[in-house]
Amino acid sequence: MSYRLGVDVGGTFTDVLLVEEGSGATWRAKTASTPADQAVGVLHGIEKVCADAGIELAEVAQVLHGTTVATNAILEGKGATVGLVTTKGFRQVLQIARSFVPGGLAGWIIWPKPEPLADLRNTVEVDERIASDGTVIRKLDEDDVRRQLTRLQGRGVQALAVSLINAFADPAHERRIAELAAELLPGVPVSLSSDVLPELREYERTLTTVANGYVQPQVKKYVQNLSDRLAQGGVAGELAILRSDGGLQSATAALAAPVTMLLSGPAGGVTGAVWVAEQCGYSDLITFDMGGTSTDVALVQGLTPRIGRETKVGDLTVRASSVDVRTVGAGGGSIAHVPELTKALRVGPQSAGADPGPAAYGKGGTEPTVTDANVVLGYLPSSLAGGEITLDVDAARTAVGTVAEAMGLESPEAAAAGIVDIVNENMLGGLRLVSVQQGFDPRDFALVAFGGAGPLHANALGKLTGAWPVIVPPSPGVLCALGDATTSLRDESARTVLRRFADLSGSELALILRELAADAGERLTGQGLPADQQSVRFQVDVRYHGQGFEIPVDVEPAWLDDVDGALGKLSGAFDAEHDRLFGFLLQVDHELVNARATVTGPRPDVAPVRLEDGDGDPAGALVDTHPIHVGGEQVTASVYDRARLRAGDVIRGPAIVTEMDSTTLVLPEHSAVVHASGSLLINPVEG
Repeated sequence: MSYRLGVDVGGTFTDVLLVEEGSGATWRAKTASTPADQAVGVLHGIEKVCADAGIELAEVAQVLHGTTVATNAILEGKGATVGLVTTKGFRQVLQIARSFVPGGLAGWIIWPKPEPLADLRNTVEVDERIASDGTVIRKLDEDDVRRQLTRLQGRGVQALAVSLINAFADPAHERRIAELAAELLPGVPVSLSSDVLPELREYERTLTTVANGYVQPQVKKYVQNLSDRLAQGGVAGELAILRSDGGLQSATAALAAPVTMLLSGPAGGVTGAVWVAEQCGYSDLITFDMGGTSTDVALVQGLTPRIGRETKVGDLTVRASSVDVRTVGAGGGSIAHVPELTKALRVGPQSAGADPGPAAYGKGGTEPTVTDANVVLGYLPSSLAGGEITLDVDAARTAVGTVAEAMGLESPEAAAAGIVDIVNENMLGGLRLVSVQQGFDPRDFALVAFGGAGPLHANALGKLTGAWPVIVPPSPGVLCALGDATTSLRDESARTVLRRFADLSGSELALILRELAADAGERLTGQGLPADQQSVRFQVDVRYHGQGFEIPVDVEPAWLDDVDGALGKLSGAFDAEHDRLFGFLLQVDHELVNARATVTGPRPDVAPVRLEDGDGDPAGALVDTHPIHVGGEQVTASVYDRARLRAGDVIRGPAIVTEMDSTTLVLPEHSAVVHASGSLLINPVEG
């Protein structure tokens, strides 16, 4: 038997899912995250799930890991001290930036500009210059390079970033600086912009390269520590890390380019949601991942997640491919508060996190959270995470009661209903970001809800968006780990071209893209993926000549076989996307800015689970009835054990469906049908 193990580390819980590939059988574990050393929680979860499955750790063939260690290094400001090498005259490239201030005019008054990841005192200039076409204007002065690197000695530099002007056109000068740095700064990892982001625009290229160096030492420490602990614990399988674009990379590749894993955690959820939706027969979906600290949402068309060219973490926006995930500061641990000045209820973005957590967890938390509100309304069972957490209902009522008192409400239930309504509206804003504001009608999509808290709020979000059905996958609390376990190896190569279509031929376009594909494919071959198992996807950034921005456009591989018609098809695809986004076209020549090739391996052959057929009556899974508060009224909800449900069973709301890692709420006037794959499909009851 072959086992794949997916691991996802969140802000509150660490989720582990073990999959037996032949049968599709799964075992899951959910343990508290250990922020001080994430590897501790990971090992605890792996040991627990293997014990449940009755296998030895040595039987695990692969450990596939989505991690937030790079993200946290950025958010917490705990990255490395970075030295930066630039071309003479560009020392303040990070300080000048793009002159963009969020929040409009008010931002100029109240927005504190974030400090660059590389201090100006640790930024040095070297004498060299390359033109945008790759022509060497001034040769690299190696004596000057040695002098500048010597200046960085003794300053505690833990990583070095090299970003020379126009290095995307010719990387020779950067590579020579790396060789000199190995002599003068031994042991300091070096990030080259020509490797990290070989594209034009010196600010974005420099920022991304510096970010790569900033997180590299911490990522290296974590990945090596986890690898060592896995080996010591008896896990013989290889460790692979999830990329921000939803693909996998070897641990070695992750260490070389950690900037590719800034959104590693959320990407796993999107990948898992695609897997689940496909089993249910839906190809267009919006993902809704509500955890303890935040909610991540993304849009998927044709079972293909939308991939963005930017990755945003906090105030930092780097140029790296990632699943277009939008994050809202709303989760089960989000704290409700009533400002003294306005007396208006607010929820989040502050979170109780894993420690102390919501008041109901009984770990010393006293502030009212969304989880506490759900407890007060009767939506949550008495224990969570398979019995690891027992809920303290009285503590939850006391905490939520402080909100009721501050607002002059009659009961904790009224305050709890307000908390839930507000957090639902906050999450609706995130769903609109990936749908309505991108030109998509959410009513044309299914809504896949997961995360520990997602299924509790999913039915309400379906009502707010009109996205039906609401799909609640089996084991929704560990779906990110399922995504980790069911995705494949991926790599990407990119190049700036900057050619007008009038000066470009279809054969040249085909040559560029195929060279990029060969480059990415060679790296995957080095990771153990044979060339005959690789598939390629092409994408280019196109704009009208004279525009200051470009739009990514997918290139069908078949277009490259028709060299005479390739540019015409590409022009038509760009015009259609430009018209969809902006509602107009320009009668000017097109311009190719960047080209990319993404190479992926085959998706693992994991057999889908099929439930036993039922007769539509879920009575065999009924375990209790329980009073809940909905719409200001108390009603009686049926409580079902999800493990006992069969395919075709119909659960009519109000109802609560419980399982080890999450709880699903079915509202009145709605029903949930159990799909053969195990998912719950929630729809309004007609009539």
